[in-house]
Amino acid sequence: MSRYSSSQKLLHIIALSSSFLREAFFDLEKSFFLNEDFEIDSRHVFISGMARSGTTILLNAIYETNEFASLTYKDMPFILSPNIWSKLSKNNALEEKQERAHNDGIKIDTNSPEAFEEVFWKTFDDSDSDSYKEFTYFVQLLCLKYKKKRYLSKNNQNIKRINHLINNYPNSKIIVPFREPLQHSFSLFTQHKKFISLQKNDKFIRKYMSLIGHSEFGLDYIPQIDKNLKYSDTHNIDHWLEQWYLTHNMFIQFLNSSQVLFVCYEELCKNHFFYKSILDFIDINFVHDFNFSLSKKEINLEYDSDLYNKCLESYNKLKIQM
Repeated sequence: MSRYSSSQKLLHIIALSSSFLREAFFDLEKSFFLNEDFEIDSRHVFISGMARSGTTILLNAIYETNEFASLTYKDMPFILSPNIWSKLSKNNALEEKQERAHNDGIKIDTNSPEAFEEVFWKTFDDSDSDSYKEFTYFVQLLCLKYKKKRYLSKNNQNIKRINHLINNYPNSKIIVPFREPLQHSFSLFTQHKKFISLQKNDKFIRKYMSLIGHSEFGLDYIPQIDKNLKYSDTHNIDHWLEQWYLTHNMFIQFLNSSQVLFVCYEELCKNHFFYKSILDFIDINFVHDFNFSLSKKEINLEYDSDLYNKCLESYNKLKIQM
């Protein structure tokens, strides 16, 4: 975001601000490039979970198998017209990868996959069944651009659409990483404060995050669950613990689904076998080396111990599936 020139920032705002313009470009994309003869594999892979749970590193790991098409920074800002944009844009890949704004050690360039799919759902109503047909076209068009048969998604907002994804894409698989609740909540709390500071100092960062539907932290933060909260103060770690509990307790209903795999990030970092089980789950028949690094912080904040114990109960229930 900070590397964009003034003209690039303006282009992003123009391309992403108007739902009408996004849909118009999508219609053009379909008219020029949608080809019923181009068949794709319906075994989509959706990575979703709370922010800071390991979704990005899992996205990168699976993307490196070279089996999937996924949205990348190169597709910005015309997310819904990837083929048109590839014809118009220049090859502007960075010379070397740079660490992203989260300062979490993950380095990116314009070829890196990222969570831009929410732009589609900001354009089409996810409660309308016709939108899922349009999403199928979108996936087909992206696969066409990257000459792949399978689609890989990372979208934290999809945790509210798990039922829709299961019902509309029965051959798909959904991977939901989760982390030790106190460490995870502290990470969210830390990022929230960090991005509030960044957004106050750079208005485009705030605008950019809003345009791509990134509301997991920062000035425009929207809780995943906002009803009957005991802790609404986002500058209290108990707010993030409560969000962890409410969200992951909701996940319990999917424990017996053959389409959903819950991945404990701590266990994944300890044992490479768990990565092989993920690849088996999504029908990838080979394992490549990938380093999953565990971050553990010393936390010296007071928190609601009863709430934390409830979180641990859900954490241990989800671990049983692995």
